[in-house]
Amino acid sequence: MFYRNALSLLTEWKLKKDRKPLIIRGARQVGKTTVVEMFSKEFSQYIYLNLEIPTEKKLFDDYESVEKTVEAIFFHKEKHLNDTDTLLFIDEIQNSPKAVSMFRYFYEDYKNIFVIGAGSLLEVSTQYKSSFPVGRVEYLFLHPFSFHEFLAASDEKMLLKVLNEIPFPDYAHQKLMERFRKYMLIGGMPEIVKKYLETKDILSLNSIFESLLFSYLDDVEKYAKNEKQMHVLRFIMRQSFAEAGGRIKFQNFGGSGYSHREISEGMRMLEKAMLIRLLHPTLNVKPPLTNDFRKSPKLFLLDTGMVNYFAGLQKEVFGSKELTDVYEGKIAEHVVAQELLAYSKSLIHTPTFWVREKRQSSAEIDFVYQYENMLIPIEVKAGKTGKLRSLLQYMDLAPHNFAVRIFSGKLSLENAKTINGKNFRLLNLPFYLIGKLEEYIDWAMKSKTNF
Repeated sequence: MFYRNALSLLTEWKLKKDRKPLIIRGARQVGKTTVVEMFSKEFSQYIYLNLEIPTEKKLFDDYESVEKTVEAIFFHKEKHLNDTDTLLFIDEIQNSPKAVSMFRYFYEDYKNIFVIGAGSLLEVSTQYKSSFPVGRVEYLFLHPFSFHEFLAASDEKMLLKVLNEIPFPDYAHQKLMERFRKYMLIGGMPEIVKKYLETKDILSLNSIFESLLFSYLDDVEKYAKNEKQMHVLRFIMRQSFAEAGGRIKFQNFGGSGYSHREISEGMRMLEKAMLIRLLHPTLNVKPPLTNDFRKSPKLFLLDTGMVNYFAGLQKEVFGSKELTDVYEGKIAEHVVAQELLAYSKSLIHTPTFWVREKRQSSAEIDFVYQYENMLIPIEVKAGKTGKLRSLLQYMDLAPHNFAVRIFSGKLSLENAKTINGKNFRLLNLPFYLIGKLEEYIDWAMKSKTNF
């Protein structure tokens, strides 16, 4: 079992005075069950229910009152009901709408029991059958391993230590870039990481990638309302690997001939299952950070390693000297999005990107990050500052004077100037420091040092 950053969030949840039952959201195979099992060591009693098992599902189906259900659960698992340090974990909760709706009663009547639920298909499976107990549950979102978690799984204690030094020391740059390149190649799916650390063999991972995809494709049948939608969902899943990291159009997606409505509805369902993410652009250079849903979104998948394998890019990533050169820069952008999402605590406050679509001066910024009252542009590019044309256009429009570039080079903070002569500060951040983006923005805002 590898350490997950979510464990600290679970401990915070446990210590809350106004704690509510918790629902962990995440795609299949990202480690939801494992992280709860690790967390269970903090309790004197642990009850695990899997509602894919008929006898455990019946514990909710057979009783009308929450009181009888709780008594039946503790009796079935031979646990003490009067123990005040019990963690109850209900896995695959989407198989019982009744169990979902019962969460409100755990909050109201059984505050002494620490209750967690998890389900890969939760919103998709229950959206027509049961309403969530709004206001009576909390959510935690679990993603594939972040780079920090990848290093922890690799037992890279010294590298983890220097990552926490701000500013970052130059002497560890090359080694961390090598590790990040490996992370970018294989991705962050727990089973993939485990197998790689055991074998150090990239080819041994391919059968696991295949198994993961087939499990997701099999799940499609559970999402689909009918056979036509099943075919649309399967097509989206297969085609998305080739489209990942770029802007897409719903109409005729992937040359399919499917309509805008068919593709958009299918993608929304897959997004609810957390298999894909659609990032819509903003037109703003200052808050509020609003999205324009009329414009084409960017498509990102669950995991960059899966994109590399199914898009046939493993050799290109493995042999590349500059990460931003692979697949027109889309893979570098994809792994940055994966890192930003891994550190996001909400599905609402997620990365977006910026566009300006005019005949004479169209421009696009890879990501926009809200920091206090600023919308900070983030470009994922190598090269000289003067070649960051879109970034320079954005900074001319922005009311602030700070920008970020993510690249393979060393950490630096420089004074830069737009084409129109506006001075601004540019934070050049290596890929391996994405997880500490906000901390480095804090540092850069206070720093008067040029490197």
